[in-house]
Amino acid sequence: MSLPLIIVPVFNAFEELEACLDSVSRTMSSDTKVLVIDDASTDERVQPFLQSWVNEKNENRQLLVHDLNRGFVATVNHGMRRAQTDVVLLNSDTEVTGSWLQNLAACLGSDDTIATATPWSNNGEIVSIPGFCVANPVPGNPENIASLIKSCGQPLYPEMPTAVGFCMAISRRAINRIGLFDEKTFGLGYGEENDFCQRAEQAGMRNVLCDDSYVVHHGGASFGPLGLKPGEQSMQKLLAKHPDYLQKVSEFIKNDPLASRRGQILDCLERSGVGMR
Repeated sequence: MSLPLIIVPVFNAFEELEACLDSVSRTMSSDTKVLVIDDASTDERVQPFLQSWVNEKNENRQLLVHDLNRGFVATVNHGMRRAQTDVVLLNSDTEVTGSWLQNLAACLGSDDTIATATPWSNNGEIVSIPGFCVANPVPGNPENIASLIKSCGQPLYPEMPTAVGFCMAISRRAINRIGLFDEKTFGLGYGEENDFCQRAEQAGMRNVLCDDSYVVHHGGASFGPLGLKPGEQSMQKLLAKHPDYLQKVSEFIKNDPLASRRGQILDCLERSGVGMR
């Protein structure tokens, strides 16, 4: 099983970045490839740290540095253009856990119709656990939680209306079929992953939860301090392309089709003495 290329877009958020790349180092196998793209960070600590991190394993790690800030969408598109494989877009305010990448690779490879896969997270909107659609606190034992989630029954890969951008695995099949993120429409960011997922659906593909994987998301770091928030303008751009998007998401939240699987996992965790509730 070939592993996806990990693409980490970076803009400042130095402390979160250190924790993110440290977790990637701990969990990556010898054949894991990582592309880090510094989108003209203004924090002078960022570039030397990234260069040092890449030099540790320079055969599998690559650093690109933008001279001018291009924004999130252009940055990840830059990375995806350089890839010939599946990719995982990993925010720099995340911390990954053991076997996360292998789990996502297995999910993408399980069905040719899968376009995107997103893991569970403490802070991942519709993939949040234990609380649904809330920012749960970062747990003190994420590795234990991830290991137990992995062992809690066979993955079902339930379908969702959209991936969630903190950790978004994308199949090469989907990129080849529908292209990259819509840079022209979504500019500096917010809404681009939802648009991509809707385009994938329209092309007969699916967006799923990788329900045997878990990634911590701190949230609000990296590109956040630029003042870019998912506001009315971003939503209007998305709805102009996909008028039924809000209805789809609202129905998904109302019906909560992940409730049974989420409950099964929480029961497994509690029986093991690793409660999240």
